[in-house]
Amino acid sequence: MRILITGGAGFIGSHIAQACVEKGFETYIFDDLSTGREENLFPEAHFIKGDLADAPLEDLLADIQPDYLIHEAAQASVPVSTKDPCRDAEINILGTVRLLEAAKKSNVKKVVYASSAAVYGNPVRLPIDESHPQHPLSFYGVSKYVPEFYLDLYWKHFGLPYTVLRYANVYGPRQVAHGEGGVVAIFADKIKRGEKLSVYGDGDQTRDFIYVSDVVAANLAALERGTGEIFNIGTGIPTSVNQLIKAFEEILGHPVEKEYLPPREGDIRDSLFHINKAVKELAWSPKVSLAEGLRRTLSS
Repeated sequence: MRILITGGAGFIGSHIAQACVEKGFETYIFDDLSTGREENLFPEAHFIKGDLADAPLEDLLADIQPDYLIHEAAQASVPVSTKDPCRDAEINILGTVRLLEAAKKSNVKKVVYASSAAVYGNPVRLPIDESHPQHPLSFYGVSKYVPEFYLDLYWKHFGLPYTVLRYANVYGPRQVAHGEGGVVAIFADKIKRGEKLSVYGDGDQTRDFIYVSDVVAANLAALERGTGEIFNIGTGIPTSVNQLIKAFEEILGHPVEKEYLPPREGDIRDSLFHINKAVKELAWSPKVSLAEGLRRTLSS
């Protein structure tokens, strides 16, 4: 099996690439290394450096002839999408369309697309299922949502199969603690440095934290299952920021210093995924507990 992973030098993409290599798949990685890192690359995988917005994707896929395409590459910063919505759309929307056009011409068997909880916006009900209204609050959320329509139309018009995976709050080793790094990565980095943790608001706001290996498993399951469908990939378990800190403290065996700051404007109060559809149709379920995931993250 030959697999091309866009964004394969990034946080989630590199873990997917590692799993593909370990399974003996012929693995290709396409990444511009703007946020991905060379140390995340594997010698067993073929690496091509390039930008979704301007790389000769049709020639690239014609040369590789991948069986499957896992599309992880994206402009993933909400602030950057606000500052430069044209660049955000150029990468996330137009870049994806260019990739789908190349995949169509190279007879790719299936595209697995990494979408985001950002497509839902502020939840009107919890837990969030796949039929929940989609009202993105950021340009980034819009630019992750629009390709879902293109995927569906490429399937209906050109017979290019796809599966969309909307990720909850993914965490684990290799996640950077700056820029758009998640709260787990930020807290883990500060704990390792002996620095104070900053909590915005009262700390009772909740998120659905899922360990990266469970996201990898969902991507591999989607290669053969869930064609033409959208799935929420999370744990279905709400965890508050305060509970997250307590979990870190239990692992460390001592309290950590923290400070409570005013809430940040635009932050969603609570987010939680309904994952029954993925459990049933992908034959997948999250395996790594928060405590175990945090241990692995701290020890990385």
